[in-house]
Amino acid sequence: MAFIECKNAAFGYEGKAAVDQLNFKVEEGNYLCIVGENGSGKSTLMKGILGLISPMEGELILSDGLKKNEIGYLPQQSEVQKNFPASVYEVVISGRLNRLGGRIFFGKKDKRAALEKMEMMGILDLKNQSYQELSGGQRQRVLLARALCATQKVLLLDEPVTGLDPATTREMYRCIRELNKKHGIAVIMISHDIDMAVQEATHILQLAETQVFFGTTQEYERSKVGKVWMGGEDDD
Repeated sequence: MAFIECKNAAFGYEGKAAVDQLNFKVEEGNYLCIVGENGSGKSTLMKGILGLISPMEGELILSDGLKKNEIGYLPQQSEVQKNFPASVYEVVISGRLNRLGGRIFFGKKDKRAALEKMEMMGILDLKNQSYQELSGGQRQRVLLARALCATQKVLLLDEPVTGLDPATTREMYRCIRELNKKHGIAVIMISHDIDMAVQEATHILQLAETQVFFGTTQEYERSKVGKVWMGGEDDD
């Protein structure tokens, strides 16, 4: 069963669709990369998946017990995030806020989850360090641990390697790969790096204000649109 499925869906604002004709699904163990040029609808679709906007047409269905607040989200890094005045532990455990329900304080289960996710990401030794003092790669690991605190099933990553140096980029992709393959977490990643997307992902969704392609990575590499986007042949 699919965790997330779009059926003839369109998303947009003020009655105007930014992306439409969406028909795709994300199942357990999938690693989906969403690619396309700026303005192609990637960010709008991301907001739809997170439940921040509703479909203008069609459906977006969450199945297998998945709830909107159980999708782990890693946003693009921003200057505001870099200067966030909190400890690593405080940032990570904030990923449990949607699980509090009517509670005011974090409980033992929340605290245990935060420590487990920090250990999983290899940052437990940074627990009490100021988030502001971390390197770019360390900050992304902290935010990834935070996202993991919100989910056991699906991670949504928005350009997770933007601004990172090549070595740190490779390490971040390794972490994401391990979460997907070793821990069975489905990954949805927005990316401009088509070469890495093809290397890492099991499925590709390409947008251009509409759905241009959805299928396995192998199908994408053989397709006309895939060959054009990867620079294999001219678009004639």
